[in-house]
Amino acid sequence: MQTLRFLLWRVAKGILVVLAIVILDFALIHLAPGDPASVMAGESGATDEAFLQQLRAKFGLDQPLLTQLGLYLWGVVRLDLGFSYRQQMPVIELVMNRLPATLLLTGAAFAFSLTVGVAMGAWAAANKGRPLDRLITTIALVFYATPLFWMALMAVLIFSVWLDWLPAFGMREVGANVSLMEGVLDVARHLVLPAVTLGLFFMAVYVRMTRSSMIEVGRQDFIKTLRAKGLSERVILRRHVLRNAILPVVSLAGIQAGQMVGGAVMTETVFAWPGIGRLMYEALIQRDYNLLLGVFVVSAAMVVVFNILTDLVYRMVDPRIEVS
Repeated sequence: MQTLRFLLWRVAKGILVVLAIVILDFALIHLAPGDPASVMAGESGATDEAFLQQLRAKFGLDQPLLTQLGLYLWGVVRLDLGFSYRQQMPVIELVMNRLPATLLLTGAAFAFSLTVGVAMGAWAAANKGRPLDRLITTIALVFYATPLFWMALMAVLIFSVWLDWLPAFGMREVGANVSLMEGVLDVARHLVLPAVTLGLFFMAVYVRMTRSSMIEVGRQDFIKTLRAKGLSERVILRRHVLRNAILPVVSLAGIQAGQMVGGAVMTETVFAWPGIGRLMYEALIQRDYNLLLGVFVVSAAMVVVFNILTDLVYRMVDPRIEVS
């Protein structure tokens, strides 16, 4: 019962946060220069003022800004994110069609970054002050400081152009008639480069966080007592140091799991991955306000969901933490 009350309270606060983000994003997007009616009129070859006024009336762009905001908020409450001017489709349908690809990419990148980051961080902490420790921390610092788009371009150049090991763009081979298993393997091959590229930055964060947290826990009195009792160093590190040091990593991972959705914009653009990050970029270029806002709403909701899940995972990792 206590867990259920906690969950309902967090969901209620999360809904308020999403609504506040919607209002802020709505204001910022409509204050930005550019007019979707002008873009659509230019694409159709007609730029006279009468046609522009007709387009604005058709899509409700001629109404006052507060009226547009009120109508949009009412639509969000009803899970109606509006209509895409450019794609001529409901926004919720466009976003839901692209969302699985983004979840696949960010899920693979998250699993890679967390698994490799924690393992390398623990390895560095176990060899504190040795050459291996310095090598791992240097590699983590390089990946942390390197721009994401540059890593993506270098990955394409090395593994696709020079070595021809992995495909560079897209999610699957275009026009290929393959079986289910071959299709899964094809998607997996296309997933490797964007997932690893997106995960390298976050991996570097987890390496440094795990290393510093394990070193701090290793200095505490109960660890010294375990060593005095004769437990092997491997058992102490795995069962006691890492288990207690993992809590701040779990907290950070829960926050960054939501951030990966926003960070996928650059990765999806470079690798032509058909997710909501690329959809966001296309909507921005086309001044498609409703589609851009729809992507923002879904991204904000995913961040809130990931944060709630992180709080629940906290209790699973360490039962001493009270839900209240």
